[in-house]
Order: sequence, then C-alpha cells, then structure tokens
Amino acid sequence: MGGDGNLLRVLCSRRTLLSPRENGLRWLIGAPLFLPSFNVVSSFRCIHYLHGDPCSPDFTHEADDIRTLLIRGFDIVGALLINDGDLEFNARKAAEASCMIRNYLSVNAEHQYVIGAAADLSSDTIQFFKYEMENFKHVESLRTILFETNPEKLVWEKGCLIRCELALKVPIYAPEKITSDMEDLCSSLTDLTIAELKDPSAAFLVERPTVNSDETSASIVLHGSDLDFGRSISENLSSTNNQKEPDIKDLACFQFCSKNQSFSFPSAQENADVIRVTMLSNRSRNIIKAGAPVAKYFPAEPASCAYANFMLDVLCYSSKQCSVASAISKLVVPGLIDQLITMKDAISPHLLTQHPQLKTYHFLPPGILHPITAIYDLRYGENEVGQRELRRSLHSRLGLSLDRPLLRIANALSFDTEADNLMRIGYPYLKNVHTQIPVSGVFEGIVSLVDGSYQYYHYLLDGMDDNGWGCAYRSLQTIISWFRLQHYTSIGVPSHREIQQALVDIGDKEPSFVGSREWIGAIELGFVLDKLLGVSCKIMNLRSGAELPEKCRELAMHFESQGTPVMIGGGVLAYTLLGVDYNEANGDCAFLILDPHYTGNDDIKKIVNGGWCGWKKAVDSKGRSFFLKDKFYNLLLPQRPYMV
Repeated sequence: MGGDGNLLRVLCSRRTLLSPRENGLRWLIGAPLFLPSFNVVSSFRCIHYLHGDPCSPDFTHEADDIRTLLIRGFDIVGALLINDGDLEFNARKAAEASCMIRNYLSVNAEHQYVIGAAADLSSDTIQFFKYEMENFKHVESLRTILFETNPEKLVWEKGCLIRCELALKVPIYAPEKITSDMEDLCSSLTDLTIAELKDPSAAFLVERPTVNSDETSASIVLHGSDLDFGRSISENLSSTNNQKEPDIKDLACFQFCSKNQSFSFPSAQENADVIRVTMLSNRSRNIIKAGAPVAKYFPAEPASCAYANFMLDVLCYSSKQCSVASAISKLVVPGLIDQLITMKDAISPHLLTQHPQLKTYHFLPPGILHPITAIYDLRYGENEVGQRELRRSLHSRLGLSLDRPLLRIANALSFDTEADNLMRIGYPYLKNVHTQIPVSGVFEGIVSLVDGSYQYYHYLLDGMDDNGWGCAYRSLQTIISWFRLQHYTSIGVPSHREIQQALVDIGDKEPSFVGSREWIGAIELGFVLDKLLGVSCKIMNLRSGAELPEKCRELAMHFESQGTPVMIGGGVLAYTLLGVDYNEANGDCAFLILDPHYTGNDDIKKIVNGGWCGWKKAVDSKGRSFFLKDKFYNLLLPQRPYMV
C-alpha cells in the first residue's frame, strides 16, 4: 500500500510494546500488503532463546509457534529489542533477527524493508529505524511515529477475514513387518495432498455470510486454474482497482462483504466481515460436490492401515480491495498447507497408537487487534498438564495476564450466525446493567468497578416467585453468571433448589431445607461457591451498616485486584455490589448497588430510572441511611481463580 515511507503507524500502545519490562525481543507484527505505510499492529514476545541469551532467539522453535499463531495476511515486519546498551546497535540486532525469522517462516518479501527498534529497561522511549533487508548498512531513523487513536477502524473498515475449513482423512498403508516407515509414508501422502490443493481441477466455493435479513447471499466457484500462485498480492490489488468490469477471478473481497457494517469501538473486531471459502471435490467442471482432496496409496503386500485425520481451519486477513482469487492463492491455500504440515508433524509419530485429537481454534484476546490461532489436543481435556502449559506459554507470548482464562475453548470465536442466535436465546437475561447509569456525584473520586460481564438476576425471574425471601439467592446467581461469562466455569447458573441441595450435600442444612423458602446469607453463599465452582471467598464482618464507608478503600482494592461482584447481606436484605467511587482525601464515597428486589420486567430504562441499579451514598442528601445502622452486615468477596 502507498503512503509516506518515513511514517510509522503504531496501532498498539507503547505500554503494550514494552510490557513486561524485561530483556528480550518482541516480534513486530504488521500488514504491509494491506495497510498504509509502515505499520505495527501488534507484537509477540520471543519466548524461545538459545542458552537463555535474550539476544539469541531459537529461530526453529519460534517459527514453529508463530506459523500456527499468526493468521495469514499479517507478517513479522521487524523486531524490538529491550536491552541495555547502544540503541542503534540493538535496533540493528533486532532487525537482523526479524529477517532471520522471516526466512524461517518463508515470508514472501513483497516489501523491501524491516523495522528495527530498541528500548532500554529504564526508559519508555523507543527508537525505530528502517533497514533495507539486503543492506543493513542503509539505515534511516523513523522519526515520525503515529500512535493511532482508533486502530480498530483502520484495521477493520478496509479489511476482512476469510475462513476455510477442510476435513481430511488420509489412509496410510504400511507393510505389516515394517512399521518404521509410517512417518515417511505420512509425509509422502501429505505432499500429495498439498499438490491437490494447488491442482487446476480443485474448486473453491466463495460465499458471503448473511448478516442481515435484507441482504442477499453472494457466491462464486473458483477453480485452481483461476488462481495464480506466482502473482503477487500487490499486482492483484492493482488489477481490481483498474478494471471496470472484472473477470470472475478478479472479483474483489468487498463484493462478498456486508454492505451495512458498523465499526464503532469497541466492537469493530467482533463485527468484521468473514468470507467463507469451501474446497470442493471437482474432477470435472460439470460435476461439483462438497468434499476434500484424498490421497491414496495401495500396497502390493499385506499391510496395516492407519488413518490420519486432519481437521483444518484456517483464518486469514485481507484487504477488501484484494481479489478473492489472489486471497485464496496467496493466503488461504498457503495457510492450509502450513496447518496440514504442523498437524502431520504432531500426528505421524503416533499413528499406530492413540494419536493426538487436534482441533483448531481462533481467539481475539483483549488488547490484540487481530485474531490468533491455536491448535489444541483434545484427548485428555482442557485441564491436562500439557494443555495448561500450552495456554500459559501463549499467554506469556501475547502479554496476557496469567490469572485469567482467555484462551480456553469457551473463549474461541464463533463464526456460526445461527449458533450465535441460539446462544442469545439461551441467555435472555440483561447484562451489564450498570453501564447505563450516570456518574455517582463523588467529587474527584476514583471509580473501581466489576471487571467483566454479569447477568442481572432479580425477584420473579424465570417464573420463580421468591419475592420476600430470595434476594441472596439472586445475588448468588448474578455472581455465578460472572464466573460463567468470564469462562471460569461451564456449569449452568443454579436454581434456588439446586443452591439448597448444594448446602444439604455439604451437611450445612437438613434435607427438609430443599424446596423451602428459608433465607440464606453470605456464609452460605461462600459454601455454595466453594462446592459448585471451587471458588474461595473472603468474608468482611461489620457490626453496623454505618461502618461500610470505612471499608471503601478495601472494597476498591478488591475490585482492582479481583474484579468480582460482591454480595452484601444485612438484616433480611441482600444486595450485589458492583463497584465503589471513593475520594481518599476526604473519605466521600458511593456504592454501585445492583438490587435483586426488583420485580418488574427486564426494561433497562425502568430499572435505571427506578434506582434498582445505581450509585448509593451511605447517607443521602436528605439524611437517610441506605445501610441500616442497627444491623450486622456480612460482605462476601469472591476471589478470582488463578488459572489460564
């Protein structure tokens, strides 16, 4: 793409590039073929080093990881080295490392420059340089650095995603007495399959997803002979821009994108267009049927047979101006080949045993503008040690917190519109009601809020008449919904009866308690969270509601460090606390209360205007106390599990 050759656009924050502040390399990720000028969209930490030297990457292991993780359309465009010493010298070492990793990844160098950047451990300053890949003596300092304020729009307004799924079942025959050749046979058949992906008789169905009911679907079939694996993407961009009546193979991606797309922050990534590509079995252009290429080998003597199952799922990023044929030949097919080889290498040593059950998932972690891809082995479940360590490694590489489940299967992106609709039907409750309320009125206060999404459970919900006795049950349901929506658990939000049964099961209540209308309090809620979710809780005891303002600093620390909703129980009433607004200088404070005593329908305006979710002062302007002075209060502070 064109643009000022000395302007560098950085689409991630300086803090993201430098965090964590420790010696080592950061691979700079960009989309030089599709975005204007030099650009850095994100960064991946280098985590494999030779002999622990932060200046000596283990390029083989790094390339293997990044080949899976980074979706096609994004490339390594440079590197940042955080280390003491001369910044320009370190920047050159970073640029040389980026060229080396690009060679390992076989990046098609349609651009001639790489970015070398350097920072030291004690400063927030980053110096960027531009190097010719063939001549590291030719260096220019990039002094015009633009940190974009709306990077989501830049990436997704003119870009789209292309997804291709392909199921392969490859039969592998080997002489019964010579099983040592299985890996070689698997490699040979993989090579045959790769050849079929590029075969002129291969066919690809390209479809536009139906996002809105008023849009008609669009689809074409491209054949292998329509693709040009030697032509560069930049040449295809030129052809789609210049032709008034393009041939079918020159149709651009934007012709398969939604015409009514919105790109308002923070949902631009989630609203991105996704073009679906399906590979068809097509031995004759007159007969097309869905299927995958099949590689076969028939032995001439008694042989054992093993099947290698490959469930390929490739996601790519492309400019909407790029031709679909170019995107398939330069992004989709190479992505399928990379993923096939990666899976083959994992499966082939175990063909005669229980080989890995590999499945591909795509994620959009917080703070990263583009999806990433991970391949998980499903044989032993998500909590198996190897899977936990893989997720921990991915968290480390992406700079994600090590105490939050951001890359579990439940976090994976869903591209099925019908499934998404079914999910919405299954979760009809109001979410995140507090985002609609005005400010608290505390002058120069610091607001600390619940971190993440929750659902609002209140009286009479789900046809359950619990008016007058079920407020603590409803607060517990809201808390458990938070753990569900943050993917700490997959269990359903329990009913009143299931909550009661859990207390009976642990011996806290008699069997007659099940089905009763007896109240429960903070202590019982803690028992249930431990029983059903394995979540531990802290209990804060107060002799009077008048003491709550004294605990505001401690509650603020809870929301900053744990971020979970808090249950407040006093007398016969229970509330859910979602945050505090606290002025440490003068002690003024307000409490963000979600009230489970609401009995109306789920009308957000009615809830907010009626004060069922809102900021409450311990004593309001008329001298009325929200928290009762003559009642004991217990606050339940659930602790966020430390897990990935």
